[in-house]
This record gives sequence, C-alpha cells and structure tokens, in this order.
Amino acid sequence: MTGPGTSAQRIYPDAINALADLLRDGMTICVGGFGLCGIPERLIDAVVGSGVKNLTVVSNNAGIGNEGLGNSFAPGK
Repeated sequence: MTGPGTSAQRIYPDAINALADLLRDGMTICVGGFGLCGIPERLIDAVVGSGVKNLTVVSNNAGIGNEGLGNSFAPGK
C-alpha cells in the first residue's frame, strides 16, 4: 500500500535490474562512499556494463589504482 505517510519498497535481485530503464547517455551520477570504503561497487559495475556514454560522475574520491571510480570511468570507457 502506498500513499501519504507510507513508502513503497522495491527490492531488486541485482544492481542491473535496479538500474534498468534509469540510465541514459549524458546523465550526471553522484556516487557516495569515501575512497574504497562504502562505495557502491555493484552499482558502479552495472553502470559501466550498461554501455551508457558521456557520463558526468560526481564523487569526493575516485579510488586508487585499479579500484573504485577512477578505473571504472577512465576516459574512453
């Protein structure tokens, strides 16, 4: 039941299904977490795997080396 004072719960089997029909080329995505602690790794992987292009990604930390946002959203990916 939804309405004033209630919330609708949506539970998805995985990040790919959670992002279905939400992603589009050229959008801006804000990513939480700090460094490699608490970053939404599965969601990042699903965004990268979706094939969307020309994203603007906003975060307070891009990760390190081959981990985190820096590797996932490197130019050309």
